[in-house]
Amino acid sequence: MSRILTIAMIALPVFIAGVCAGPMATSSRSETMQRMERQITSTPCGHILTNTGVWSPDSQWIAFDVRSDPAGDVFDGSQIQRVNIRTGEVQTLYQSRLGAHCGVVTCSPADDRVVFILGPENPTPDWSYAAYHRRGVIVDANHPGVAISMDACDITPPFTPGALRGGSHVHVFDGAGQWISFTYEDAVLAGFDKETPEHEMNLRGVGVSIPGRPVRVSKGSPRNVDGSCFSVLVTRLTGNPKPGSDDIQRASEEAWVGSNGYLHSDGVRQQHAIAFQGKVVTSGGGAISEVFIVDLPEHLTTQGGGPLQGTATRRPSPPAGCIQRRLTFSQNRKFPGLQGPRHWLRSSPDGSQIAFLMRDDAGIVQLFTVSPNGGTPRQLSHNPWSIASAFTWSPDGRQIACAIDNSVFAIDVETGDSHRLTQRTSDQNAPRPEACVFSPDGKSIAYIRPVAGGMGLHNQIFVLKPGKN
Repeated sequence: MSRILTIAMIALPVFIAGVCAGPMATSSRSETMQRMERQITSTPCGHILTNTGVWSPDSQWIAFDVRSDPAGDVFDGSQIQRVNIRTGEVQTLYQSRLGAHCGVVTCSPADDRVVFILGPENPTPDWSYAAYHRRGVIVDANHPGVAISMDACDITPPFTPGALRGGSHVHVFDGAGQWISFTYEDAVLAGFDKETPEHEMNLRGVGVSIPGRPVRVSKGSPRNVDGSCFSVLVTRLTGNPKPGSDDIQRASEEAWVGSNGYLHSDGVRQQHAIAFQGKVVTSGGGAISEVFIVDLPEHLTTQGGGPLQGTATRRPSPPAGCIQRRLTFSQNRKFPGLQGPRHWLRSSPDGSQIAFLMRDDAGIVQLFTVSPNGGTPRQLSHNPWSIASAFTWSPDGRQIACAIDNSVFAIDVETGDSHRLTQRTSDQNAPRPEACVFSPDGKSIAYIRPVAGGMGLHNQIFVLKPGKN
């Protein structure tokens, strides 16, 4: 079993309620761990971090939204903001209007753009916020308030290639800050609750938007919107998967593989690929999630087996050259399928490993990795406590940050040793499970803790310095 280690560090400045306190002499391990943390925000409102991509490229700003409930399940945020980790300055990047709400913001790794979900403006009973009634918008932090629609929406036939017909969600830039991945649901098919030969049903899939290829749509509906990107669905879904097959009825919780793709077993570089959780049906009829990957072609605008834009009765089809593969086969394990808290797959920076969560034979949620080329998964962690959050890799690929046992931990990727970085807290004040995100320079980890104040308990953003193992 891996050792559970604690890191001691020199004293660091502490931000409490937005005020910077000077360093103090270290007198105990618990005091040292407390000083590793800095509370960055203090406003008595909700603060929500996305599971990845919350940092500006220079590692100085953290982007967040202000949804009110701790998990962000209620989509009621009205602002996209960012906070400077040195000064505590908060900037508002976008203020929603006309009854719309916004949230789930991520940053480009290459510049000051952020991308996030915007719900319907002027919502109506037939077009209010839903998984298939939302879109991605992009804001440059140098021009706050100016939102550029990412994905076009066209819900009136004949549909438009490069436009979606529903809602995109959790938008993440690739390592170059160019292509943007997202999950998607389809408004045109949302009324179908059963798959038939005559029509397909709405299923969650994964897509990609390509900036620099704007799409204009007809104005056949007031909900049709032009977009600055050419958007396509890249996963192949099946409404009624054959038991025991690799058919999937849902693709979600995706991740770009590598900062610059990955190497096939023959040494050829795959420039763009996305790993995702695919829901399969076992031979016994149960539904479980497994790790899948889709290799993407250099050009995503060429029609494959069906129209990119879909039809009135068919889902949008992946472009030609998208190759979807299953990487894990866990149905015979004691605890089959990916398990644990909701988490997004995450790839090592070099693309050689894809990390995910499963239960070990004792029922404890542990970190596992698998190669994008397939093979036997490797159990990385061997902790006595379950991993309790989403996770991210350090930029050098040596550590993974996550929450365990009411603390933030760093797990050494080579040895599996787990290092407790923060003092264990009560359940009420434990790090939230939604995000634990390394900064681009590898020097900080951002996460959320609930903090009590005069106006109740609110999520606040914290940062710690993990140091060297």
